[in-house]
Amino acid sequence: MDTLGPRQSAELISKVSKHVHIHQSGIESLAMNLINLIKADRHSIHMKGWKTHQLHPAEANQSAIDWIFLVDALNFSFWSVSPTKKFMVDYAGETYTGYWTLCAAVNRALDEGIPITSAEYCKNFTIEKARHVFRSNSTTEMPMLEERVKVMQEIGQVLLEKFDGSFSNCIAKANGEARKLLQLVTENFSCFRDEGVFNGRKVSFYKRAQILVADLWACFEGEGLGRFDDIDSITMFADYRIPQLLVYFNVLSYSEELDELLKKEHMFSNGDEIEMEIRGASIWAVELLAKSMNKIIQDDTELKGVHINSILLDHFLWDYRREHNVETQHVPFHRVRCIYY
Repeated sequence: MDTLGPRQSAELISKVSKHVHIHQSGIESLAMNLINLIKADRHSIHMKGWKTHQLHPAEANQSAIDWIFLVDALNFSFWSVSPTKKFMVDYAGETYTGYWTLCAAVNRALDEGIPITSAEYCKNFTIEKARHVFRSNSTTEMPMLEERVKVMQEIGQVLLEKFDGSFSNCIAKANGEARKLLQLVTENFSCFRDEGVFNGRKVSFYKRAQILVADLWACFEGEGLGRFDDIDSITMFADYRIPQLLVYFNVLSYSEELDELLKKEHMFSNGDEIEMEIRGASIWAVELLAKSMNKIIQDDTELKGVHINSILLDHFLWDYRREHNVETQHVPFHRVRCIYY
């Protein structure tokens, strides 16, 4: 049975979803708000925003590629069970939580002379090394530490066996095609194989694999090894935070049954029907949002040269949620512990 890509999977899931509903009125309202934001500041939703994060690589080079591949391999499950029990990392005078703890820990390790981004080091990674590299500055340990060790061991081994120890060789095989790189990554690295079965069809979400392609594109600003002529084939990255924000903006709504589960902080399993409905509807909603915005842009001479894709929208929405945590936290997020997001 062929596996549907993330966009096709999302469309299929959204058409028959019982618990998650997309609202066109919410899409149109958010689209206009974002268009007005772009008019006020052309760089408010732009690929160059990726490099403005102080923990991301500042230069587009081999070291950046190695960093991006490692971080995106480990970019999963940072939510805290309690607001008072957060995994934290202190780095360069700042205290970080969530995804930024991973970036800070990797940068801290590199500063200490630990070759954490090398394939050989990853292949021989151990839980003892992990406890040092990913040590916490709070009383809460990094979630899923043992699973992260296994992911690092896998990516190190595969890089050495199939790509001469460098992810750049994998990128080169894609010949500037985002879809091809996505295929190479998901076929060769099982830890990126974010798939499921929905209504008898094999579907995919590929959250981390798509972020990997998107981060390369953003870091290299669409040039060199970051040039992908089909970059718009990449969808948003279906996690547990963007759906929360889409509900906040009235783009999505949940059934009473799902609302109750979320309020009770129900722990979903990766591959549950409802969990896939949340992820699929989120992807499709952002696709519709991008389409709506580009239609407005096409008819507005003031916005000549602007183009929106799902990657840029995901980056903006994710940053918005963190910056407006207080206003959005009344909307519960779906809780899952897995290596895919």
